[in-house]
Amino acid sequence: MGCGTAFDFHKEIDYMFLVGTEEGKIYKCSKSYSSQFLDTYDAHNMAVDAVSWNPYHTKVFMSCSSDWTVKIWDHTIKTPMFIYDLNSAVGDVAWAPYSSTVFAAVTTNGKTHVFDLSINKYEAICNQPVVAKKKNKITHVQFNPIHPIIIVGDDRGHVTCLKLSPNLRKMPKEKKGQEVQKGPAVEIAKLDKLLNLVREVKPKV
Repeated sequence: MGCGTAFDFHKEIDYMFLVGTEEGKIYKCSKSYSSQFLDTYDAHNMAVDAVSWNPYHTKVFMSCSSDWTVKIWDHTIKTPMFIYDLNSAVGDVAWAPYSSTVFAAVTTNGKTHVFDLSINKYEAICNQPVVAKKKNKITHVQFNPIHPIIIVGDDRGHVTCLKLSPNLRKMPKEKKGQEVQKGPAVEIAKLDKLLNLVREVKPKV
């Protein structure tokens, strides 16, 4: 058994949590059954650096690893829904508090990557160099819960504050005579739509 390297409790089911390990596996666990795992995911080829439940969609979580990848999962399915190769070890990932489809990742080559799956399912909509890659590695990222700001930390103890440009926080436009729908239900539906596209493409075993 590898050492635990990351964990996150489910946002609604308070007894369920995920544990990422040094060997690349992710375990779904319950406080009620401490002797066994609810599920095991063969997630990564190297250590899992972070796992995080989506703040809106109760089935979705994300993981990142030193194997250069970020993966998005439906916890009821053993294979990832989306895989992103960022060409460098991924130190941390974070979901945006304002959208179910936006997340940020930081890599050891000194870059912050911002994704919005509803705009582009295949690659980041922004790649921003933050630190000199030869000197320090970025290890953590977090969104401000209210303002469009990302905080990034590196292995030398420096913290960098990044403001998201307007095109990285676009809100849906109002159509004539229609109000823009907002709220958790809309965010869940938005991510579900993307997941359903992937589920339809996956071959049935």
